[in-house]
Amino acid sequence: MSDAPSYGFDTLQIHAGARPDPATGARQTPIYQTTAYVFRDADHAAALFNLQEVGYIYSRLTNPTVAVLQERIATLEGGVGAVCCSSGHAAQIMALFPLMAPGRNIVASNRLYGGTITQFSQTIKRFGWSATFVDFDDLDAVKAAIDDDTRAIFCEAIANPGGYITDLDAISAIADDAGLPLIVDNTSATPYLCRPIEHGATLVVHSTTKYMTGNGTVTGGCVVDSGKFDWSASDKFPSLSAPEPAYHGLKFHETFGPLAFTFHGIAIGLRDLGMTMNPQAAHYTLMGIETLSLRMQRHVENALTVSKWLEQHDAVDYVTYAGLPSSPYHDRVDRICPKGAGGLFTVALKGGYDACVKFVDSLEIFSHVANLGDARSLVIHSASTTHRQLTPEQQTAAGAGPNVVRISIGIEDAADLIADLDQALVKSQA
Repeated sequence: MSDAPSYGFDTLQIHAGARPDPATGARQTPIYQTTAYVFRDADHAAALFNLQEVGYIYSRLTNPTVAVLQERIATLEGGVGAVCCSSGHAAQIMALFPLMAPGRNIVASNRLYGGTITQFSQTIKRFGWSATFVDFDDLDAVKAAIDDDTRAIFCEAIANPGGYITDLDAISAIADDAGLPLIVDNTSATPYLCRPIEHGATLVVHSTTKYMTGNGTVTGGCVVDSGKFDWSASDKFPSLSAPEPAYHGLKFHETFGPLAFTFHGIAIGLRDLGMTMNPQAAHYTLMGIETLSLRMQRHVENALTVSKWLEQHDAVDYVTYAGLPSSPYHDRVDRICPKGAGGLFTVALKGGYDACVKFVDSLEIFSHVANLGDARSLVIHSASTTHRQLTPEQQTAAGAGPNVVRISIGIEDAADLIADLDQALVKSQA
């Protein structure tokens, strides 16, 4: 699709990156379940290993099925390239890997998925990296948290679990002034609802496990490169601007220009970290993306209907859905997520922790699982599960307090979802 930028989203989600298989004419992208690829000759092999020619070497690095998915996601996000990997957590490490070094830090929103907070507050310390968590509504605090060792700013477009919408325009302006890349996790929004690159993001990460696949079958992650950051503007990012010893002094930014980060992600990141997406997972995700816009429309429609109903229920203290006029983030919907506020939000129940547990255990249509973004409606009590490892203060800051239940609205009949919620809410107060 050489003219891909002129096509609409619904067309691109089906066709971008895909072509009929040249060997068989197969219209659906085949699953290339192979470990390695035959070289034409010794010179061809040498050129591939020297990054002088683009092609397939070994499936830890590149695979034709995964390559289609990478091109499709990059196209939908408005990026120049993408690297798919084994999970959303892998994508976060892949995004940070070329930027960081021992003693360096990132400034991150305190409204993040609990597993991300743990990864950033605990796990990355093993690499000598650190994170400073800040309320991203406090722009002065974000600016104050940046120091000479900061190498990136990180947030979620629509935060998990509360559905909070980040003011990406304001945060990207701070990142630009500091000469730092802005990394935006777009998992909860997807490129159908939000395109962070259009709001100044340098890199976009996804857990493709969630809405992108949409059927709860496989795990995966992706890093999308905007191609707009000048990695050579300072000496802060030597992995991309300085000579690379493993490739005889090649300078990624000088050699590959806007695609420097993408090539580094494959040639260094996947080569050495090995967090590879398998072709079967890529295939399932490609099939899921074909209906992404249709599903997201229904997620948004159902979420608005259900959240309005929940807001009026006697057992509910409050609902955090940004699509509600009562939300303090409602004014950001049209600007950041013009097609809707997503399908994720939290509900605070009267009766606190015990009421939440009764509520979750009483639901019948909603599945109690540690996932979101499925076609099915899902529920979890974050404080006792996904955010259990955090302190009470961190839980509250992340929107996952003990009285809060996270709801991921699916694409079922909204009336059925409301009936199920109603009976469970009644039982939660008994």
